[in-house]
Amino acid sequence: MTDKHTESYEVVVVGGGAAGLSAALVLGRARRRTLVVDAGEPRNAPAAHMQGYLSRDGMSPAEFLAVGREEIARYGVELVRDRAVDVTRDGDFTVALASGRSVRARRLVVATGLRDELPDVPGVAERFGNDVLHCPYCHGWEVRDRAFGVLATTPLSVHQALMVSQWSKDVTFFLHEVAESDLSDDDLRRLVAAGVKVIPGEVAELVIEGDRLTGVRLADGAVHAREVVFTAPRAVPQTGLLEKLGAEFQETPFGSYPVVDPTGLTSVPGVWAAGNAMGFAEQVVNAASGGYRAGAFINGELLMTDLHAATSH
Repeated sequence: MTDKHTESYEVVVVGGGAAGLSAALVLGRARRRTLVVDAGEPRNAPAAHMQGYLSRDGMSPAEFLAVGREEIARYGVELVRDRAVDVTRDGDFTVALASGRSVRARRLVVATGLRDELPDVPGVAERFGNDVLHCPYCHGWEVRDRAFGVLATTPLSVHQALMVSQWSKDVTFFLHEVAESDLSDDDLRRLVAAGVKVIPGEVAELVIEGDRLTGVRLADGAVHAREVVFTAPRAVPQTGLLEKLGAEFQETPFGSYPVVDPTGLTSVPGVWAAGNAMGFAEQVVNAASGGYRAGAFINGELLMTDLHAATSH
């Protein structure tokens, strides 16, 4: 039995980033009673600008989300600043919020994103989003032709070092805690071909002077002058709600993510995932697209479900 104090919606969207707001926009325009639950912790908050989104290139992430919230409000979509802490299912879904409120939904969109765990090297967290970066497609143009460093986190960091060489011909690859023996012969040949200098040894800290990065200091005291450092954070998907619902997951080199169909539908009927909750490499434009696709499919699925029920009596 539903508590009389529990509000009911057709769709609850958990996550108010690009994916969640995009899904909510489509659902609002389709006249679906929709609630967005937003904890207010976007992954790209450290970045001053976002790039590569046609017509929004260079826009600040904060402005982008503010405009998105204004747009969904035009169509009657509700947004609450809260955190979804639990979810249960008894036909429909009941979502418990940190504030103590609970809401019911016929369908659920999980767009809770992921959290970046940065290497534990002094200076990395402080400069992340400024001159410590992770994505050359997001930031490469803005820092082109500067002196790059790449701080390895795993042997897969070779790929990052090779990629950033497209934006600068002065790239130094710091192996940090990765042994040179962990790199394949092919890796080493490609690094040489790309002009990437490989430096073994643990990194002790980034050198910061004033408000800019100027170098990378190794544990042996040697300092290598660098203006920008790329590194790959460890991605931690925020998929606790999907786990509670028993969704099927698959292991990837970048973490465990839900198994989804092309619309974002998970293995749990009635539950969709969108944005970084379904994959590591979803940029803002991809996340918005995935949210749109999920929202459109959910509306159609609800319509056909209701028509089937109406004609089955």
